[in-house]
Amino acid sequence: MSATDDRGPGQRVAPTIRDVARLAEVSIGTASKALNANGRLRQETRDKVIQVARQIGYRPNDLAQSLHRSKSMTVGIITNDSFGRFSFPIVEALEERLADQGIAVFMCNATDDPARERQHLDQLMGKRIDGLVVTARRADKRPPIGPFAHGLPVVYVYSQADDPDALSLVPDDEGGAVLAVSHLVGLGRTRIAHITGPERFDAVRLRRSGYARTLAASGLPARPDYYLPGAWSEAWGRDAVGTLFAAGREHPDALFCGNDQIARGAADALRERGIDVPRDVAIVGFDNWEVMTAASRPPLSSVDMNLRAMGLEAGESLLAMIAGKRISGLRRLPCTLQVRGSSQPDDKDKGARRHSNAVHERKSG
Repeated sequence: MSATDDRGPGQRVAPTIRDVARLAEVSIGTASKALNANGRLRQETRDKVIQVARQIGYRPNDLAQSLHRSKSMTVGIITNDSFGRFSFPIVEALEERLADQGIAVFMCNATDDPARERQHLDQLMGKRIDGLVVTARRADKRPPIGPFAHGLPVVYVYSQADDPDALSLVPDDEGGAVLAVSHLVGLGRTRIAHITGPERFDAVRLRRSGYARTLAASGLPARPDYYLPGAWSEAWGRDAVGTLFAAGREHPDALFCGNDQIARGAADALRERGIDVPRDVAIVGFDNWEVMTAASRPPLSSVDMNLRAMGLEAGESLLAMIAGKRISGLRRLPCTLQVRGSSQPDDKDKGARRHSNAVHERKSG
């Protein structure tokens, strides 16, 4: 069984649907219905056509199929996360979910340039994409993409559209901060400082809110001098420790850091001062970035934003929207806490901490 060869010797011809129909002894229309799983056919006819197609190695033309289905089986991704720190885990999981449905992905980097973003959007729309994912290196609000994307299913992930009709998936930053500070309180820490990034970021404000809320719920004061906003850098973590542990002031016994870079810088600075982590000062970071958490000494406890789960959720939502479901609103997806050596003292250290806290309380009284 083989396809008709109208070319010269040695030239292999890709089988066509005509060949499938001829060899299966059906019409071209019947062959098309069988291969596209539509129309009313007897099961034995459908099975025969599929068997013939497999035997001769027939592969349908993707473009022709997309025109027939009014779907291109492609999705576009626009990101401004040049380093991929946050977008890559999201995109990897997103692609995995879409691949289950035979959907391919085109990814474009807009690098925070509106003109480039518009150019990428024009190109993606020209490819007749079935949906679009917009992601970023920060989860702050941004103008909705368009206007050329009007009517196209769009999911914003680790990014927020300033549009109540859009679907935006972001991490629950406030809930993540609650996890971190609750963990530190559970260790018996009572003087918990918060070193974080620039206050213009939504994540900074939300994490501070979770920090303050948890202290209040635990009966601990939110001391203004224990809140230090600054840069997202190891250098700022070291500088902040210099401020917090200056002579003549009461030192904290725990640090909740706004990201893992700050936390690693703080851990280095404490070690240089001869302050033991976690016995004297426990540390929890945010992001669970393995480059930082594993390289720190001791390894960092950190809040994980579960970016992979966010990517899977984005893929699931986009597939539903492509199928015609209307989904909108802002969803804050839960974080988890990964506990490591920077906040996990052994039993001997726990006993030393309880003794230290009792002495501190007697002095304060």
